[in-house]
Amino acid sequence: MAGGVARSVDRRDGASEAGDTLQIGIAVDIPEPWGGMLTRRRVEAGDPQAVPAHVTLLGPTEIPVDALPAVEEHLARVAATHLPFTLHLRGTGTFRPVTQVVFVAVAAGISECELLAAAINSAPELHREARFPYHPHVTVAQDVPAEVLDKAYEDLADFSALFEVEAFTLFSHSGQTRWQPRRDFRLGG
Repeated sequence: MAGGVARSVDRRDGASEAGDTLQIGIAVDIPEPWGGMLTRRRVEAGDPQAVPAHVTLLGPTEIPVDALPAVEEHLARVAATHLPFTLHLRGTGTFRPVTQVVFVAVAAGISECELLAAAINSAPELHREARFPYHPHVTVAQDVPAEVLDKAYEDLADFSALFEVEAFTLFSHSGQTRWQPRRDFRLGG
């Protein structure tokens, strides 16, 4: 840690943002071998929103491009003040009938995810009213036929993964490409 700010890893691909705004999201990546397996399950379910497996800390949020440096500084401060933690994913859950989502549940690390999400959301550029209360999870099927949701729910009921979370990732989306990892923020320093 230098100057009181968490070390970070810049993962930009060099692409510039189009227009005056940028879509960002912040998440905890699910490491291998579990991340790839859960991502494949979501793709196999025919989920049109299939993205690499993750726990969302801040959902898609539009910010002015010129606010990005302040957002990155805020995220570095948040990362510096939160310690690494153990995340245990176990079993499945669903948000049905409210939304057509099946997910792998977070069994341990819930409070840490909630605290990170709240701290991230505290920046004026990132504050947004949520449609639903924050509930950390890993989506494995969304907006697919009921029988596909049922199958994902049943097939992953015995799923379990235990790993250390040492960072969270800022993702960006310019509207031209899929979500891209932009920068990792290491926890604790």
